[in-house]
Amino acid sequence: MTRQDTPAADEILRLRDIDFDDAAALLAGYGLRLLRIDNGAPIPGSYWGEPEAGIVGCDVHARGDTPVHSMLHEACHLIVLPAERRQAVHTDATDSVEEEDAVCLLQVLLGDALPGVGRDRVLADMDAWGYTFRLGSARAYFERDADAAWAWLQARGFTDAQRRLQAPVAGLALAEPPHAI
Repeated sequence: MTRQDTPAADEILRLRDIDFDDAAALLAGYGLRLLRIDNGAPIPGSYWGEPEAGIVGCDVHARGDTPVHSMLHEACHLIVLPAERRQAVHTDATDSVEEEDAVCLLQVLLGDALPGVGRDRVLADMDAWGYTFRLGSARAYFERDADAAWAWLQARGFTDAQRRLQAPVAGLALAEPPHAI
């Protein structure tokens, strides 16, 4: 997708546009729960406010109007944390610039792993939503300006040397059974 093909903010891919169960299964592979919040209801743990996704412990909260890139981004903040630190998270996962940069890459890789999404869509939606990168686009950052973030992900086993997503740790279990909101 070229810059001029980038969707407008009102055309961004939303959770309601994809299979919720696919997204929930992807996050469950990392020991997270994706919890569907009723339309119009407040989103627990949303740092930026509705319709942005929220995080509390091992839970990612999202409504149908939540952008897919937001759900992936917030989930990635939890994915990169050691399991023992996840439980303490509520709304704000980090103040680390290095971690934030790595999360931006990881959300794109998870977009490739999510049916009906893909990296091109995640990158375009990041631009349309207003993410800013010094080379002017999420794609330019992902492809040409993120060596330190790639190294951060590889050192922690999230990617390999070819910058491919590594599978989650086998047997990673949810901290507790899912609950309703």
